[in-house]
Amino acid sequence: MPDAWWDDLCQALGLLSEVDGVRVTVRDEWMERAFPQFLGIPAPATVERVSGHGDLHWGNLTTMPLNLLDWERWGLVPLGFDAGLLHANSLLAPGVAHRIRQEFASILDSPAGRIGELAALAEMLQAVARGWYAELAPCLRAHAETLTGVRPPVPAHSELTA
Repeated sequence: MPDAWWDDLCQALGLLSEVDGVRVTVRDEWMERAFPQFLGIPAPATVERVSGHGDLHWGNLTTMPLNLLDWERWGLVPLGFDAGLLHANSLLAPGVAHRIRQEFASILDSPAGRIGELAALAEMLQAVARGWYAELAPCLRAHAETLTGVRPPVPAHSELTA
């Protein structure tokens, strides 16, 4: 994508984060179960939330002009969740994943943003436990381990709901 597209994405997510959210999309109760089950670490004690898309992946983005599609999960998400989810969905394309980290470094490299990125990884690893993203699973686990220093467990199946 051209630089202007990335600028538009950063601006769109920034503006969205300032909107008053009406519902919590990624709940504390889910994080309390998902962090230990899928990341092997305790859930954070506090979570900074902003309004977000809640399902940001390449199937929900258009090229020029940028449009964000599929708004059914929008609501309050941990800071960094949207960028973390897009990054996690891009791990099989290292150049794209690097660009996402570069564009959203100020968020993803912050303590609050790290929690959001970990929540996104936990959600993706939960999907892996449900049979999705088999080809992406090793990259997700490796990235989670890089961020936490803990090798994520490999659960057989999950029935957790967000």
